[in-house]
Amino acid sequence: MSKNLTAREDDYSKWYNELVVKADLAENSAVRGCMVIKPYGYAIWEKMQAELDRMFKETGHQNAYFPLFVPKSMFEAEEKNAEGFAKECAIVTHYRLKNDPEKPGKLMVDPNAKLEEELIVRPTSEAIIWSTYKGWVQSYRDLPLLINQWANVVRWEMRTRLFLRTAEFLWQEGHTAHATRSEAIEETEKMMNVYAEFVENFMAIPVIKGLKTETERFAGAEETYCIEALMQDGKALQAGTSHFLGQNFAKAFDVKFSNAEGKQEYVWGTSWGVSTRLMGALVMTHSDDNGLVLPPALAPIQVVIVPIYKTEEQLKEISSVVNILVSELKDIKITVKYDDRTTQKPGFKFAEWELKGVPVRIAVGPKDLENGTFEIARRDNLSKEVVAKEGISLYIQNLLKQIQIDLYTKALNFRDSHITEVDSFEEFKKVIEDKGGFVSAHWDGTAAAEEKIKELTKATIRCIPLNRAEQPGRCILTGNPSNGRVLFAKAY
Repeated sequence: MSKNLTAREDDYSKWYNELVVKADLAENSAVRGCMVIKPYGYAIWEKMQAELDRMFKETGHQNAYFPLFVPKSMFEAEEKNAEGFAKECAIVTHYRLKNDPEKPGKLMVDPNAKLEEELIVRPTSEAIIWSTYKGWVQSYRDLPLLINQWANVVRWEMRTRLFLRTAEFLWQEGHTAHATRSEAIEETEKMMNVYAEFVENFMAIPVIKGLKTETERFAGAEETYCIEALMQDGKALQAGTSHFLGQNFAKAFDVKFSNAEGKQEYVWGTSWGVSTRLMGALVMTHSDDNGLVLPPALAPIQVVIVPIYKTEEQLKEISSVVNILVSELKDIKITVKYDDRTTQKPGFKFAEWELKGVPVRIAVGPKDLENGTFEIARRDNLSKEVVAKEGISLYIQNLLKQIQIDLYTKALNFRDSHITEVDSFEEFKKVIEDKGGFVSAHWDGTAAAEEKIKELTKATIRCIPLNRAEQPGRCILTGNPSNGRVLFAKAY
């Protein structure tokens, strides 16, 4: 099997696009800007979804589902949110087609079927959900309201890339209502931490927790918490956001409750979400010029076994041994595939499963049967070793755990070696252009300086780290006083 992938160092963007398609994760669809997620890609997304869903439910959240369409007047109710998403909205104006009298066999919009009120195809669901919450909340006894939905949303992007930016994408969005400001802030921080735990422990990607600047904040939020990751090309990727909405949406949709003293108050809100963009992060953080590298915790197939044989009799003997191993691995919850296809040679199979990022490959031939051994290859570092058959299941279980740790450690070392402190704008520009990664620099806190730096370098403030030390200094652009360093980077 020929991979023919462009080398990462030659053209990272082309490498990424080719890999997503050739590894059978996704492809562009007939609809401009939209993608088809193929079974192998969707299997990874399902594993992500399952783990996140478990974590949400463990923190007291329930799943619900809300409509895809939002009446335009309802969407406009929270002004900042409406303005923030206006340019990305797809709008439904009619509800029926009819035959075109001038073009037989063609359809046209029926001018008599115009909607009384236009409908927005949701770019996010705050409006429809908060309008619903008005009927769900009357008393402090109804709070907190902890709801999540798994859904699709549409944002009419002009420049798209598979998983990273598409006109329609899959995600989850949590929307919660609370009796007090402090409870809502606690929820916002809790969900940021849930995201960080998932991305680090399952995706093996280290993240930096922080706050967005006012310019980068979610439209309609008082504060946006985020987790930021670094890809192998030195660009940052926002891996998840959690928003403290204050009472903005409660006031826009008149969501009030009677407190313990019987007084009417507006509830306090949060919203938080991650999307199929995480698939892009997974590909870009770990993969190499040979194809995907998947962390065992999210790999649809954790172990693949390939028989090496010349005769049908040899295949039969190998299969009798392999079937026992397959059963043992399944018993300890390891997903395994025995690739005994007779239509492809071992070399083809090795290349295919390497491209698809299966963490562990086992090869078994007649000599292995004689010696009571298996040849085990790791996908992450491409190393091979011959291992005795006795205790092989436990060995593989421990190996998968080690691969998960090693992938995280490798990504962490790369990330940490690409955080650079600078104290002048000349130094800032040089690092952004030549080295990339996160640049830790002083900023005076003004939107004007933030925008000018972005205009001159294409670097944005990714976050104000939550763990940053108070370190007075001077803004790299204006020379004005700064309370501490923030992290800049070019980003996806």
